[in-house]
Amino acid sequence: MLKNYFKTALRSLLKNKSYSAINIIGLSVSLAAALLLMLWVWDELSFDRMHRNGDRIYMVGSSFDADLNTIWPVAPPPIALFGKAEIPTIADACRVNHNVDGSLLVEYHAKKFNEAPSYVDPSFFSMLDFPLITGNTKQPFPDNHSVILGETLAKKYFGKDNAIGQIIQIGPEKENYTVSGIIHDIPKNSSFEGALFFPFEALNPKNKGGDDLNTQWGAFSYTTLLFLKKGADPKVTGEQLANLHRKNQPADIFEHLQYILQPLPKVHLYDFKGNEQGMQQVKIFILVGFVILLIACINYVNLVTARSSRRSREVSVRKIVGANRMHLFWQFISESTLVFVLSLVAAIGLIYLVVPLYNQLSGKELAFNLLDAKVWQLFVGTFLLVILMAGIYPALVLSTFKPALALKGVLPGLGKKSTFRQVLVIVQFTCSVVLIICTVVISRQLTYIRHKNLGYDKENVFILNQRNFKPHYEMIRDELQRQAGIHGVTASSSNITNVGSGTGDIEWEGKPASMANFMINQMSIDRNFLDVLGLKLIQGKGFTGTPADSGYVFLNETAVKAMHLTHPIGQKITFHNIPNMTIAGVVKDFYFKDMKTAIAPCILYMDASGWGGLYVKTTGKDTDKALAAVQRLWKQYNPDYNFEYEFLDDAFDKLYKADIRSGKLFNLFSGVAILLSCLGLFGLVTYTAETKVKEIGIRKTLGASVQHIIVLISKDFLMLVIIALIVAFPLAWWMMSKWLDNYVYRTDLSWWIFVVAGLAAFIIATITVCSKALKAAQVNPIKSLRSE
Repeated sequence: MLKNYFKTALRSLLKNKSYSAINIIGLSVSLAAALLLMLWVWDELSFDRMHRNGDRIYMVGSSFDADLNTIWPVAPPPIALFGKAEIPTIADACRVNHNVDGSLLVEYHAKKFNEAPSYVDPSFFSMLDFPLITGNTKQPFPDNHSVILGETLAKKYFGKDNAIGQIIQIGPEKENYTVSGIIHDIPKNSSFEGALFFPFEALNPKNKGGDDLNTQWGAFSYTTLLFLKKGADPKVTGEQLANLHRKNQPADIFEHLQYILQPLPKVHLYDFKGNEQGMQQVKIFILVGFVILLIACINYVNLVTARSSRRSREVSVRKIVGANRMHLFWQFISESTLVFVLSLVAAIGLIYLVVPLYNQLSGKELAFNLLDAKVWQLFVGTFLLVILMAGIYPALVLSTFKPALALKGVLPGLGKKSTFRQVLVIVQFTCSVVLIICTVVISRQLTYIRHKNLGYDKENVFILNQRNFKPHYEMIRDELQRQAGIHGVTASSSNITNVGSGTGDIEWEGKPASMANFMINQMSIDRNFLDVLGLKLIQGKGFTGTPADSGYVFLNETAVKAMHLTHPIGQKITFHNIPNMTIAGVVKDFYFKDMKTAIAPCILYMDASGWGGLYVKTTGKDTDKALAAVQRLWKQYNPDYNFEYEFLDDAFDKLYKADIRSGKLFNLFSGVAILLSCLGLFGLVTYTAETKVKEIGIRKTLGASVQHIIVLISKDFLMLVIIALIVAFPLAWWMMSKWLDNYVYRTDLSWWIFVVAGLAAFIIATITVCSKALKAAQVNPIKSLRSE
């Protein structure tokens, strides 16, 4: 019996090729698109989930104000040691310091490498599930001259040789470090990275006669993880940490100090306050995936119900010759199942085909695995949705009507103007219009970010790490400025696109006690920094070019307002315990972080010891010559290091890399959803035109024009699209208002966006409907009326 059901279903599909093609193409594309979206979603949700006790591991954040306006994702080195020793709820602690710029020189048998080092406590390998392939988990670092390598890095250095016990030289001093362990490469879906691990104590200046790092309570520079005991309250533990800090370093600035503990599995998608960051994008993509599947299912159910009148005679004959209700029910379920299986096979082939391109677009390394249980959960869920919407409903209705009425073409609930079908069309196009509006708003926001006046000139400027340039900076700067294609050279302690250094070590006359915890972002700059990067002074004058410049500071507008300075120029401040420094100017506010963060107070000062970054501004026309000139000097002073540079506009784009990629993916899948909507509408119009063949022929015979025929076929569908617009506008406004709340500096939701999106949707629908209607209207009426 089952075999007959599927044989009949196959014959029905082959008999109606265009109808079958629309359904199979729509479902296969939607399945492929939804699964690609879910691969991205699953990857995002999997971050930091590989740790067995991840729900008890917390990252420590620090805030210096009672309202938690700013939370820094770092803590001072002693807090981990003292917390573990004195707070009972802390079972273990770990500190991490990762240098992302590949600044460490590694040598092995005359081979030289530039690597990004990580400094970690031994507990890093026991708290987190990054297992050692070889080595002692209980004592991963036998001494401070031990190093642990990632599996790939070990093969890069030693090939097939045993890495354990091998000695590598580190840094210009060529200090010997012994390989004490090998770990599996850290997975991409981890908040931690690195493949070259040194003991955290190797950072301690105490080893070279300096101050002990473990007593520096003011050095808020290190990622700190805590492993809490079962049942421990992270909020209470955070309060205990703050009290412990104040006990060991009583100071006014720490009066409102708070430590916030964030669960490690939430670090990637939430901020320390628990607000959604990446999680909002995940939810949007889940919604888009569901919408794509929903639209495909709506297409199917619309076409199935629309074709009901044609199948009425078939069903009636079947019932007359003895088919009962269950026979007919399973016949229609078989057809839906066959369509789904064919669509599934096509979708799987399509996914394998586009995954490499999809990875390039998404910036991930996603793999499609048919053995993954989640993949089959999605397939089964979609199958049930298809059967529920497009199989069971038509099967129940078509299997229950009376043959006598059906042979006359009377089908209650499935007629030409089925309300159910009209509601589905409205839902379908509402989703499409919402996606069009979201696409426009997201594109506008990303364009707004990339073209907004940042308060400095990022065009034609590249930045590099000075390394051995630093002792010769002034000579190198002057030489480069004489080269063709170079407009200016300057230096600073931070990349201006993302200043991450702050301090509370600032005092001024009249500073109120309530501002004891005042924090200010800081950047040390060369005297020509303002001119080269085009920062504007709104008060005061720039550096003088004399030794007195070391005593001058510049504040941004926000700092002046926050410090309540009415006449800042010439006022004395104490900064980093240096008294009588003079405010020489006020700089117009500029963006030194991303636009999801409000511009904060910032101080610029001159201290050559901190100038790690070199900025080279080119003329734009001769950039290649400028790069060649820098590279020549690089080979002279930094022969052991790769010449690596980055243009400021690229560095700025990196701040929004995730948003830009997500925006591109959203545009792509929104386009898929809109095309699916049009495909379904095209199928409905095609079927409507087919059912009105004789009516159109009679009307044309009686003198109806082509325009009248087009209106006859199109008006009902276009009215449904208009209703969809009315529903979609407020829904899209609400969704995009919530999304834009992520940005402090944002574009607005202008009325014309909705008008343009509405017109675009209406024009797309009109072209889809009218193109088919025109074709139907142009058919010769004699041909239409010739035969039954």
